[in-house]
Amino acid sequence: MAQVARKMVEKAGINVDKLLDMLVRNASAELTTYYYYTILRVNLIGLEGEGLKAITEDARIEDRNHFEALVPRIYELGGELPRSMVDFHNISSCPPAFLPKDPTNIKAMLKVLVNAERCAVAGYSEICNMTAGKDHRTYDLALAILHEEIEHEAWFAEFLGEGPSGHGGVRTMGHSPYVKRFLPGEH
Repeated sequence: MAQVARKMVEKAGINVDKLLDMLVRNASAELTTYYYYTILRVNLIGLEGEGLKAITEDARIEDRNHFEALVPRIYELGGELPRSMVDFHNISSCPPAFLPKDPTNIKAMLKVLVNAERCAVAGYSEICNMTAGKDHRTYDLALAILHEEIEHEAWFAEFLGEGPSGHGGVRTMGHSPYVKRFLPGEH
C-alpha cells in the first residue's frame, strides 16, 4: 500500500519526505495538545473556568481524534511515528500548551488555548496548500482537521472578547463532525 500511495503522491509533484515530516509533526502537536489540554481542563475551575471547561474538553477530544486520523495516512505514505514519546513530543509543529504559572488567570489560560489553535490552523493550512490538487486524500484529511481547528480557535477567541465568530457553541463532546469519517469505526 505505501509504495503505491507514495508513488502516486510523488508523481503528482509533492516531496513526500517533506509532507511526511509535516504530517508527523502535526500528529505530535495533536497528541501533545490532547495531553496539555487535559491539564488545562482540570485547572478550569471556579465561575469563569467552568464556562470554558466544556469547550476545552471538546477541543481536547477532537485533537485526539485528529491524531488518530493522521496516523493511518502517515503509514500509507511509508512514514512512521518516532519510537520514543519524548522524541515525538519534541518534534511537535506547535509549542507546548503549558498551564500558565497562575492557573487561576483565565485570560492567560485562554491565550494558551487560542495560540495553540492558531498554530494548528497555520499547520493544516500549509499542508492543504502543499497537497491541493495533487494529493487528494491528504488534502481532504488536512482540510477536515482545519475546519475543526478553525472552530476551536473561534470558540476561544470569542471568550477573549475578540468579537463574534458566527460559530455555534459546543456540540456533542468530541464529535469531530468533519474528521469522523477518517476514524476507524466512526462512519
